[in-house]
Amino acid sequence: MPQFTSPRPMRINTPKPRNPLVAPAHKRQAGRHQSPNDAHAQRQQARLELRSLLRDRYPDESP
Repeated sequence: MPQFTSPRPMRINTPKPRNPLVAPAHKRQAGRHQSPNDAHAQRQQARLELRSLLRDRYPDESP
């Protein structure tokens, strides 16, 4: 005598569970080591340092 089995629920297509140790790596992007604001601040600081070095080495003789 066959035994009644309840119908299985419809399976919704969900993505596979990810390894929690690897999941943060999916958020990374190649070449992104610092925020754009940090890079801008570093460029501006380097520009100011270069300007001051050039000003010390080649003083302006104008009145």
